[in-house]
Amino acid sequence: MSRQYRIGMVGVGMMGHGIAASLLRAGHRLCFLDHPGNQPVDDLLAAGAERRSSAREVAVDAEVVILCVTGTPQVESVLFDTGGVLEGLPAGAVVVDCSTAIPRSTENIATRLAQAGVRFMDAAMTRTPKEAAEGRLNLIVGASDELFCELQPLLACFSENITHGGPVGSGHKLKLLHNFVSLGFTAVLAEAAAASRRANIDDAVFLEVLGNGGGAGVVLERLRPFIAAGDPSGFRFSLANSLKDVGYYQAMAEDLGAARGVAEGIHGLYRDIIARGYGDRLAPELVSLLGET
Repeated sequence: MSRQYRIGMVGVGMMGHGIAASLLRAGHRLCFLDHPGNQPVDDLLAAGAERRSSAREVAVDAEVVILCVTGTPQVESVLFDTGGVLEGLPAGAVVVDCSTAIPRSTENIATRLAQAGVRFMDAAMTRTPKEAAEGRLNLIVGASDELFCELQPLLACFSENITHGGPVGSGHKLKLLHNFVSLGFTAVLAEAAAASRRANIDDAVFLEVLGNGGGAGVVLERLRPFIAAGDPSGFRFSLANSLKDVGYYQAMAEDLGAARGVAEGIHGLYRDIIARGYGDRLAPELVSLLGET
């Protein structure tokens, strides 16, 4: 049997709730930060989790603290603000950041934590809340070989596929590459579907042609239920988060001096939709929103 950990968790939202439930099923001790962004937590409390009122209290007796928050500003705040995780963490503890973040910040965070005797791993997630609830996430990890080997059994409690991308920051770099491709394909497909409707092409025919050709793939299957029947649940990712992640990709590409012309166009599409007040809508709904223009 693998080691049982004392785990503190910040971020029990759509993805984090599934992680927390999976950790409890595996027998780990868990406390979490009480926050209005959490999903309902009665099931976690019934399974033995404890609720804490500050990030410092979450960290104070934890061996591992897992962060599953929105992005870089939230990661930096929960770690370093007054009453934050760093105030409570004992030396030798590990911070595992499952958020999507800017790699430049991730590397700086790891340095600051190391100066306090705390170890760090970025373990970016892919897949959806459904797989999170099932303990079947994909994780992309940035960490030393030693730390990766040490924590791999713990990560396996809530993930199905674990890729060690390289040193700290690699997980977040690969996640941004992944999300840029996924959200870029989403934007292209949504724009094509909106144009198809303007051309009076039947949605079923449009889906058949793409599915039998070069448009087939994961993104088409995620958007298919919305195009066919108006059901956006196949891709429960908000347009506001889509804009954030493409923006993070642009920041990384700029730091690298990499080409980003396509990213600028995709970022502009999401930016314009958000400016129209649709940030809380789900990514598949981009099809109908673009059809309104």
